[in-house]
Amino acid sequence: MRIRLRHATSYTYEQPASGVIQALRVTPAEHEGQRVVNWRVDVDVDGLLREARDAFGNVLHLFYAEGAVTELTVRVTGEVDVRETAGVVRGAPEPFSPATFLRTTPLTQADDALAAWASGIKAEDTLSQLHRLMNELHQRMRFDTAATGVETAAAEAFREGHGVCQDYAHVFIAAARRMGVPARYVSGHLCRPDPAEQEAAHAWAEAYVPDLGWTGFDPANAVCPDQSYLRVAVGLDYLDAAPLRGARRGGGQERLSVAVLAREAVRQRQD
Repeated sequence: MRIRLRHATSYTYEQPASGVIQALRVTPAEHEGQRVVNWRVDVDVDGLLREARDAFGNVLHLFYAEGAVTELTVRVTGEVDVRETAGVVRGAPEPFSPATFLRTTPLTQADDALAAWASGIKAEDTLSQLHRLMNELHQRMRFDTAATGVETAAAEAFREGHGVCQDYAHVFIAAARRMGVPARYVSGHLCRPDPAEQEAAHAWAEAYVPDLGWTGFDPANAVCPDQSYLRVAVGLDYLDAAPLRGARRGGGQERLSVAVLAREAVRQRQD
């Protein structure tokens, strides 16, 4: 499948802000399951945009605004060919060993209740155990866009029993690590059968399965990622893979709006 993406994030500041810096993890890396056809990142204010790789191998753009800013929009457009790999990721940049992703973080810390639930999920092998974890989590939690924020930790979302895809991913990661399975956070996009503009990107998890390697699990939808999933960035949790994170001086209150559209592109016929 060829996925065409349009992603716009706009900031409006109550007062002029200075020293605006944005870290953009919005460009996908290639691996055996996806190939970038074309990709473009634009910022509508004057500044310096530099491309690099972060510690996890993600494509990172750093933007530095040259002057005071009252409004700023980051626009991302591109096309990526994605093929079915049964959720298995091979050939992606892997600077760290899988054991690195056993490390917990404040957003993926399991409390007693989450740890006890994870310990009760048993199966004959790791892959089956992770599928059971994904399915039970999907049944246990309710999708609710108004229940949590980007700062919500896995234990809180699990306790309240609702959240968004970010929360499902954090709970899955916390539980997998308690089982002794390396797990990490993935940000990206989901091309739905009936595409419509979304107010956020998508998120899921990957776990390291013996004899398979890194394998994706989307507990918010209870499926392993297929050719409808565009994988962009990974990390220990949301903070490492967030599409945009920034800093500024002043500016007062900030208003943020996000519009994401991922749809299947119609390929040109080659005669």
